[in-house]
This record gives sequence, structure tokens and C-alpha cells, in this order.
Amino acid sequence: MQGKAAARFVSLASIIGLWTVAAALTADPNVLPTPWSLLGPLAQEIGSGELFRHLSWTLIRVAWAFVLAMSIGVALGYLMGTSRKLDLWLDPWLVVFLNLPALVLIVLCYLWIGLNETAAIVAVTLNKIPNVVIVIREGARALDPELSAMARVYRMSRLSQLRHVVLPQLAPYIAAAARGGVAVIWKIVLVVEFLGRSNGIGFKIHLYFQLFDVGMVLIYALSFVTVMLLVEAAVLQPWEARVRRWRTA
Repeated sequence: MQGKAAARFVSLASIIGLWTVAAALTADPNVLPTPWSLLGPLAQEIGSGELFRHLSWTLIRVAWAFVLAMSIGVALGYLMGTSRKLDLWLDPWLVVFLNLPALVLIVLCYLWIGLNETAAIVAVTLNKIPNVVIVIREGARALDPELSAMARVYRMSRLSQLRHVVLPQLAPYIAAAARGGVAVIWKIVLVVEFLGRSNGIGFKIHLYFQLFDVGMVLIYALSFVTVMLLVEAAVLQPWEARVRRWRTA
């Protein structure tokens, strides 16, 4: 555990070191400021409450889109993986949405639904559902038929089979979809905010992009990256390790 923490610290330190070298070579703070030059503006944004206000809006959108995409994607993936007929019917839809650019879906949702929260969350959810379906469908196809046969022999109810037979086998796939989902969703949320929201990290990045303020763009972008790294390290990685433990026990 200490070795992993040390490796992460060295890796992050190397990123900061490369950033410092690049800033020194650029020699223009308007193009690439040094890491320590951002500390003052960062403290001001924290002190004014602006950073936390916009960060909270983005996190709310990420949470809503994540819950919806995972719920719908897991259900569809399981059904497609266990029903050939349903898979045959829905696979063309899946291919279409997988290859439809995220920007197109975002723009269409804003045009059809309006520049509101519903359109923003629907756009992000629709962009992520196909990826979840792909992962869960493969997990459903890999379900052990002998375990299902055993459940039928012992006359387990459908709910008990789902809880004690299906979900433990799907758990690693759900965890993988969740980790990948968070990484994709928050990036799409920033694009959604960039294009049509009046708050959030993406909105602030858009604002400072128009002002050509590289430092503030980095402050808001890196603040959210930091939060996502904490979520990954504190929640998603331990959960994935836990659900995979039974396979290596």
C-alpha cells in the first residue's frame, strides 16, 4: 500500500516537474504560467466561493448522468446479453449511438429540449449509455450456465438468483463500466456546460477562454481533475478491488 502511494506521489510530482520545465522554456506566463503562480488566483476563487459554487454544479450534473447512464446501461446490457432476439433488434441502435459524435447529441438535445438542465443531463446520459451496454453485455454473455442451473435446481426465486448468482458475476463488469463511465461523463459534462450552461466548470472555462486567461482555465480544469482523482482513488478503485476479490480468493 505504501509502495502504491509512493508511486502515485512520484508520478504526480513528475507531472508538476514537466509543467515547470515547459513553463520555463515558454518564458511567457500568458501562454503557460508556472504552477506556483496559480496559487494566488486559486486562493481568491476559493475565498470568494466561486470555485466551490461552480464545482458543485458540475458534480451534480456528473452524479445525475452517472446514475442514469449506469442504471439504464446495466439493465439494457444484461437483457441484450441474455436474449439473442433482443440483442439482434437493439444492436443497430447501439452501433448508431456508439458512432454518433458527442457534440452532435449535445447540440440536438439543446435544440429539441432547450437550453436547460434536462437537456444537459439527457445529452450526457445518452452519450454514456452505449459504452455501459457494451461492457455489461459481454459480462452477461460470460455468465456461468452451471450456476444458473444450480439456482433452478434449488428453486431460487428470480430476485434471489439476481442477487446471489447474477450480480456477483456481473460486479467486475459493472465496476469497470463505472470507472470508465466517470472518466467519460465528466468530460462530456464540461462540453455541455461550455456550450449551453450559465454555471459549472465548463462555463467558467468558456468564460476565461474568451478572455484568453490561461491561468484561470488551468485553475478550474485542474480543480475538477483533482476531485475526480480523489473519487477514483477513494471510491472506485477500492470498490473494483473488492468486487474482484472473490475471483482471486
